[in-house]
Amino acid sequence: MKLDVTYHKHDVVVVGAGIAGLYAALKTSGEVDTAVISKVYPTRSHSGAAQGGCAASLGNMMEDHWEWHMYDTVRGSDYLGDQDAQALLVRDAVQVMYEMEHLGVPFDRTEEGRIAQRPFGGHFGNFGKSPMKRSCYAADRTGHAQLHALYEQCVKNEVRFYNEFYSLLLIMKGGTCLGLVAWDIIRGGLHVFHAKAVHLATGGYARCWKITSNAMANTGDGLALVMRQGLPLEDMEFVQFHPTGVWKHGMLVSEAARGEGGYLTNDKGERFMKEYAKEKMELAPRDVVSRAVQTEINEGRGIGGQDCVHIDLRHLGKEKILTRLPQVRELALKFLGRDMITDPVPIQPTAHYSMGGIPVNLDTLVLGDSQKGTVPGLYASGECACVSVHGANRLGTNSTLECAVFGRLGGLKMLDYVRQHSGHEDLPADAAEMAREEIEHLLSTAGTKSGVRSADLRTRLQETMSENMAVYRNQGDLEKQVKICQELREQCRQVAIDDGGLCANTDLIEAVELGHMLDYSYVIARCALERTECRGAHWRTDHPGRNDKEWLKHTMAWLEGDHVRLEYKPVVITRFQPEERKY
Repeated sequence: MKLDVTYHKHDVVVVGAGIAGLYAALKTSGEVDTAVISKVYPTRSHSGAAQGGCAASLGNMMEDHWEWHMYDTVRGSDYLGDQDAQALLVRDAVQVMYEMEHLGVPFDRTEEGRIAQRPFGGHFGNFGKSPMKRSCYAADRTGHAQLHALYEQCVKNEVRFYNEFYSLLLIMKGGTCLGLVAWDIIRGGLHVFHAKAVHLATGGYARCWKITSNAMANTGDGLALVMRQGLPLEDMEFVQFHPTGVWKHGMLVSEAARGEGGYLTNDKGERFMKEYAKEKMELAPRDVVSRAVQTEINEGRGIGGQDCVHIDLRHLGKEKILTRLPQVRELALKFLGRDMITDPVPIQPTAHYSMGGIPVNLDTLVLGDSQKGTVPGLYASGECACVSVHGANRLGTNSTLECAVFGRLGGLKMLDYVRQHSGHEDLPADAAEMAREEIEHLLSTAGTKSGVRSADLRTRLQETMSENMAVYRNQGDLEKQVKICQELREQCRQVAIDDGGLCANTDLIEAVELGHMLDYSYVIARCALERTECRGAHWRTDHPGRNDKEWLKHTMAWLEGDHVRLEYKPVVITRFQPEERKY
């Protein structure tokens, strides 16, 4: 079968329709021809799962300053975040939050009509010395509210949406990005998108773990697009486990539940955080709380000896739960049969957020090396990108903020770039060939009894990643996982599918996704094995303590065939010198 190719031409193509992608598209759409390619329908993007809020030092509930927000972000990152990027994030946060309000985001309000704010883990006042209400929120559906408001504005601005298109290949020529190739999931068929600028906003990639808060679609596709062009990824060993995932399922019991005053208790009914973060208790940063929860489980104090502890919100009262945490209550009811108004809810750490990703500079331009060299025409923002505002650990409510600030900034920077390019550079003659070969090969395996199935390999990947490199890690387990990833990548070359059709062929998509997942999981495992220290979300039981002398640096990783090549680059420190984190 020889697949036909359909060609499209736009000034800007954004890949991904979450908060970052839509904000980027919104900023270019007023002036240039803008298209958004989305693997799922835009309002089903994973940004809609963000519950608790969006951080900004508005000072609506108590005195606050951007310097205090920056200090918390720097310290929360375990000093691996780049402080020039962190300063940009927190200073722009106020303007961006008010702009989102004017775009139609229905934030909760104070009695005076201002945007309401609430406490969140890791956010404090006066340089870590006092409680702080900094999270702007819309009940516990904040990401959902932001996503819908941005989508409506993009529709108003006549952004062209290609919904349920799956990106397969970046088109590069002379080191410049000229577009990409995608597959039409619903109708079938290859499509080439010729563009002056491409912006990757493909989201996170924690789907390679068994227990995860991530949507099924979060399979690291943007990372694979970049790696397969010989470009690096940054700080891939740092993947955050959220402390309060719904037991056995993984979706979040929002940190807003703790921000509103929820308690974490073990099998003895004890508020165990007093043993791990006496001052901040449940509002310590996520890496601290996740390790505390996992330690309680590991030492036999899980509820009924099982792999969970309780989050208890009964003391908040019915009215507050129904007003501030309606979605969290609904999730617990549906998946566990527990009503948090009357019962504590079992939770466990869940693979949640990716601090590393596609390296970018402050203009969101993708970096091609460890020396700040950029890739013209290629941008990235949101969770798939690593401008390194989160370093080794992200604070709650800084994720939707990062998506908004850098998605918006990326759109403005692309607009400047496109203004300087009056025409489209000619595409290579074989622009779609690699993608065509991949799809035609998989379709040719349909109906064959030989070969392996992608679901079996995916299950083994997820189970072993959870066993060998979750909240706690050690050399033996990491070496084992590196070997497993190598074996799975070899087996993936023998994957066959059952459905040979072109229309709505999810079997085909899952086979391609598997290859992407195995590539970046292999990189994660190799980077984690190499970093012999404890920092943020990366916790080595065989190398206790943070080692600033040897490891205060970013990891840059290239996937070169079956080998992962590593380099390092310095952390940008402008104001706050590393100090011991005490909570």
